[in-house]
This record gives sequence, C-alpha cells and structure tokens, in this order.
Amino acid sequence: MDESNIPGATAKRLPLYYRYLIFLDDAGKKRVSSAELAEAVQVDSVSIRRDFSYFGALGKPGYGYEVKGLLSFLKKILNQDILTNVALVGVGHMGHALLNYNFKRTNNIRISAAFDINKKITGRILCGVPVYDINEMHQQLQDQQINIAILCVPQDVAQKTADEMITAGIKGIMNFTPIRLIVPHGVRVQNVDLATELQTLNYFLNSRK
Repeated sequence: MDESNIPGATAKRLPLYYRYLIFLDDAGKKRVSSAELAEAVQVDSVSIRRDFSYFGALGKPGYGYEVKGLLSFLKKILNQDILTNVALVGVGHMGHALLNYNFKRTNNIRISAAFDINKKITGRILCGVPVYDINEMHQQLQDQQINIAILCVPQDVAQKTADEMITAGIKGIMNFTPIRLIVPHGVRVQNVDLATELQTLNYFLNSRK
C-alpha cells in the first residue's frame, strides 16, 4: 500500500470512521456494514467502500466489516498507538480555548508546549501546558522534537512566525489565521478558517429561501 496515493478526502474521513468504530466496539458490536457506517457518519456507502478499498480487502461482500479488525487497522494507520506532541503558538482567545480542550481527551494528540509574547502568561503552566516565551520556541521545538504546531497568532505576524517554526523543524501547521501561508515543499498546512465556514453555512441557508 502506497499511502501517498490515498486521496486527501479519504484521509480526512478516516478519523470519522475510527471514532465511530470505537463507539461500536465499546457497545460490543462485532461487525458493521458500509450502510450502517454511512448513516452514522453521514458519508455515502459508496464512498466508504471506495475509501477502504485503497487499503485492500478489509471487508467481505454481504458480511461487512469486523469492528475490532477494522478498528485495529485504522488505529495503526492513524498512529493512534503513538502519542504525538504538538505545539501551540499564540495563546490568545483561540489559543486558550484549544488549551482548555486539548486533544489528549479524545485521541493520541496533545499540546505539550505553548508559546507567546505576553509576559503575564509566559513562564506559567496553563491547563497543564507550559507556556514559553516566543524567543524560546526554536530551542524548545528542537529539544522536544515537535514537528506539528498550531498557529494562532495575529495575521500580521503569521507568515514570519510560520517561517521561524519551519526553521525549527515544524513539518505540519494547523493554521487558525486568515493568512494563506507560503511554505516550502515538504511542509503541510491545514487551514482552519471559522469565519469563512460560518459565512459559507450562512450562504447555503439563505440560498434555500
């Protein structure tokens, strides 16, 4: 299996399947059909079967998928058996919300270090996460071997901060700023623009009227 050939849309849906399979496994369910999965995660059954087909024969026609087997497979694919530490850069309102949530409550990802310029919070531990001065970012990212970061800084310093993160070894950025970052080949950016998503939702609701 060449994971580089897996479509991006399929990769985004895998965590949805994984979370629902955990629910099924906890409920003691032994097997599940693509139709059942489709109804639960709101993805059509054809897409589900196609998604799984990229990884070989995971199910059987007329039988469906073994919950434990599929769950184990997705756990390995999604690296759920390995704890991944990420950095949070920018501890403003959004950053505080992310610290309060922290991803370790739902999966294998946790924020292990945060960075900011605000002297009132640097040098402290917030929600169990140490907050460092931004000037310590390069050293801490390298010392802690962190290669994924969440960017929540003001837009006027977003590109500059991203450049510094990449220099320190960051390979993946979840970008909560409205700026579309310019990054070198080999660095992946996932943009999260809540305002745009809300505007899009509003457009579709109004277009129905």
